[in-house]
Amino acid sequence: MPKSLDHIALVVREPARSAQLFAQVFDDARVEPGEGDHDTLVWLGGVCLVLVRGEPPATRNGDHIAFAVDKAEFAACAERLRAAGIACLMARGDSALYFDDYDNHVFELDVVEGG
Repeated sequence: MPKSLDHIALVVREPARSAQLFAQVFDDARVEPGEGDHDTLVWLGGVCLVLVRGEPPATRNGDHIAFAVDKAEFAACAERLRAAGIACLMARGDSALYFDDYDNHVFELDVVEGG
């Protein structure tokens, strides 16, 4: 049986640019160089995103990565996304926010109960 999620690898055109987006949106994002010059690691909420240089998906689909946040972080991230010029889609009575990175990957911010 798996013990935990180790990492999520995402293929992106420019790993450093993608890492910068996460660092701009999430106060607690930790960015580190990966192995070699072809990838970058971004730690968010205890999960490592491995950003690998390559040709990303041509289109979006229903796949996405969701992060649980409290209401204050939700509002702060939404503002940072808008400031970065990243379009956001609010859902479920404004308790969920969806956004795309530069490479057709979709992310969700989901307000946790009591947050």
